[in-house]
Amino acid sequence: MNRVYVCSCFGVTEKQVKEHADAGACTPRQIASACKAGTDCGSCVRRIQAILGRGNCPRRELLDQGIPALTSEPAVPEELSEAA
Repeated sequence: MNRVYVCSCFGVTEKQVKEHADAGACTPRQIASACKAGTDCGSCVRRIQAILGRGNCPRRELLDQGIPALTSEPAVPEELSEAA
């Protein structure tokens, strides 16, 4: 299998970054918290930003509201839970 490395310092692949993004990481900082990518020399941060894209994160709206996006249980804003 051909691995495309995003972060050479920590051996993090593009697939791993995408998996963390699918799990809710929306920013390079959240990717760094998950796997250390981008925390050493920093040369991969722009590539991580490109992988994450802008507006592709399903949890970005929660983050904008100040609701944690990387929890084990999905967060539901109060106005949605009251309507249910």
